[in-house]
Amino acid sequence: MSRGEDGEQADDGPQDPDSKKLAPIERKPRLLLMGLKRYAKITGVRYLVEANEDKCRSGKSSISNVVFRKMPPQDTLFLPTTTAILKESMHTFMDFQVWDLPGQIDYLDPNFDPDSIFGGVGAMVWVLDAVDNYMEPIGRLTETILHLQDSYPFIKFTVFIHKIDSIADDSREDVIRDIMQRITDDLYDAGLENPPINYYGTSIYDHSIFEGFSRVMQGLVPQLPIFENLLNTIKDRCHFEKLYLYDVYSKVYIASDTTPIAGSAYELGSDFIDLIVDLSEVHGWHRGNTQDSKMKAQQIYIEECGFEADFTQPVDPEVQLAESQVINFKGHHLYLREINV
Repeated sequence: MSRGEDGEQADDGPQDPDSKKLAPIERKPRLLLMGLKRYAKITGVRYLVEANEDKCRSGKSSISNVVFRKMPPQDTLFLPTTTAILKESMHTFMDFQVWDLPGQIDYLDPNFDPDSIFGGVGAMVWVLDAVDNYMEPIGRLTETILHLQDSYPFIKFTVFIHKIDSIADDSREDVIRDIMQRITDDLYDAGLENPPINYYGTSIYDHSIFEGFSRVMQGLVPQLPIFENLLNTIKDRCHFEKLYLYDVYSKVYIASDTTPIAGSAYELGSDFIDLIVDLSEVHGWHRGNTQDSKMKAQQIYIEECGFEADFTQPVDPEVQLAESQVINFKGHHLYLREINV
């Protein structure tokens, strides 16, 4: 696992031809969050603020703030409408940028410079509000995909069918299936067969948004097969049931072993990370290069593991590694170890 997060706000894409010479930070692999902002009436307590403003927002900014800024989901109700590109950086095995694009701008306008937005993009996530009339957003999505296919064929497309928790359990699969079928039919009618689009039902009020982002991010990691093979080897040698490689701050997992597992293993690991991080901020102790730190680490290791380990090697005071295990937690044995990259 690794730590790191920052964010910045920028104006809508640069129009100057010289702006194609992007700064180093903008050369990172990019993921675009897109969606359509429309005006409509909304009912429901959860989206009361949007209803009072008589606006329909897909939820892009809420997703970005919950995942990358650790904002409590209930606080996203008071977020202002996105009027400029919001950039978030994720520092992990690769450095990613996530761009939240305002929904009211027509990026397909001939006068707009597409390379300033879509050049160098690895994946595009279209956030579609599942509780509202989604016919217009679907039409805009298919138009965007068809427009980008020729000029940017390497962009990977994902649809987040968002706010799915607001739909009754017995209707969710029908809604997801209907959206998938409509998008597929529209693209087929336009001449694009078997479009490479992934679909995930998401909500900021549960772990589904983190799992969806994890899947998208994994598509941008060229070393993913190598990570999976290494995790498979560790899993088999150590007799683990499931193994995840998390980014600690965002709780997005970069890779996992390939063994299918029933149940909520990801949710369990995610909650475990929250618990350990919260406890370490209160009860953690400084681990540095001093002899006292090494002796304390040796004592704790003996108490927890029953045998000694070599702590004579110099320890970089800038490197703060975390290690923890929980025995028989909800019927599982959990082990967490932080690595720096």
